[in-house]
Amino acid sequence: MSDLMTNGAIEELYRSMGISAPVYNFGAEILEGLSERFAAIDEVAEYNQMKVLKAMQKNQVSEACLMGTTGYGYNDIGRDTLEAVYADVFHTEDALVRPQITCGTHALALALMSNLRPGDELLSPVGKPYDTLEEVIGIRPSKGSLAEYGVTYKQVDLLPDGSFDYENIKKAINEKTRLVTIQRSKGYQTRPTLSVSGIGELIAFIKGIKPDVICMVDNCYGEFVETIEPSDVGADMVVGSLIKNPGGGLAPIGGYIAGKKECVENAAYRLTSPGLGKEVGASLGILTNFYQGLFLAPTVTAGALKGAIFAANIYEKLGFGVVPNGSESRHDIIQAVTFGTPEGVVAFCQGIQAAAPVDSHVTPEPWEMPGYDAKVIMAAGAFVSGSSIELSADGPIKPPYAVYFQGGLTWQHAKFGILKSLQSIVDKGIVEL
Repeated sequence: MSDLMTNGAIEELYRSMGISAPVYNFGAEILEGLSERFAAIDEVAEYNQMKVLKAMQKNQVSEACLMGTTGYGYNDIGRDTLEAVYADVFHTEDALVRPQITCGTHALALALMSNLRPGDELLSPVGKPYDTLEEVIGIRPSKGSLAEYGVTYKQVDLLPDGSFDYENIKKAINEKTRLVTIQRSKGYQTRPTLSVSGIGELIAFIKGIKPDVICMVDNCYGEFVETIEPSDVGADMVVGSLIKNPGGGLAPIGGYIAGKKECVENAAYRLTSPGLGKEVGASLGILTNFYQGLFLAPTVTAGALKGAIFAANIYEKLGFGVVPNGSESRHDIIQAVTFGTPEGVVAFCQGIQAAAPVDSHVTPEPWEMPGYDAKVIMAAGAFVSGSSIELSADGPIKPPYAVYFQGGLTWQHAKFGILKSLQSIVDKGIVEL
């Protein structure tokens, strides 16, 4: 490998894949200052890898667990063991991990609808939730929303500096407040992602006012970024998608809810049927992907984190607004870059698509996507359709015209994708190097 490096063979290979010398050299300069950050990420990945391995060994994962079931799925040892593994990884009483949970939005809707009743109130103390939850809640009217079932909603926006508005959160909590939803990641906003310790402080404050309130954390994009999870700091439920971090790029579908036994049981009865709960739900032969994906998840997440930091430093140096910035601590795998123009968002996404192992020849364009209030462009040449732990980028075509980059099953691929996005922006005359 050292001979290849000396002879410039790697740079030549990048050149043959469309990366010009100025773009390659710009990236190389950025990378020179990131070695310490990358080493710290590797330490977190090692800790989380051991945590996952310990949970698998404790629960005696066996070859029989990988076989799966069909039909009703009674006595599915692999499914039940996997849920015990998730409960141990997240340090919770129980977990629901199912291919019947179709996506992250479904997992969140399931957790909300199963633990709220008519007359209850839902509170978001961290501002507006992700776009697809607006219809679940009823902020935007939709069939079957919580609002249609008599569940009311309040939100308290974050302060301008991104901190919690404790004064107004206290005012918003009342006798009807049954569940508090806390979105860890930024969604289509340029606010900071919440740290696990920050989430813990918020939960402690809320429970100090109303101890019996259920605190649910939307954990999407945050799993394995830190050595602790929101369930370690007081969350009653943590919820996420298996085609993001915990699926390790191998899970083809699915979601999870980990938390208090009663909360998880409520979700299971809502997912299947009253009287059936967790007893049914065949795993359909995909348990190997779920187990192996979870096993790989800490390493895959580390690669995605390195890619996000690389992107932040590149685009920050070019003068674009980036959240998080190039040096601050990371609490999820998403990197926001604000271009200020639709052309910048489109060029970035087209560069990411061109770097994909699947459908690299396709050119993404903005389109009307279900669940969103504006056209959205998505770049996702993935092995699993829509998987955002794989190299992907997306953004709504509306002010402030920000793009959201995430994923990369390997650091090397994330690096290439970012360079390819930069090349696209350079080629379209949006920046000069």
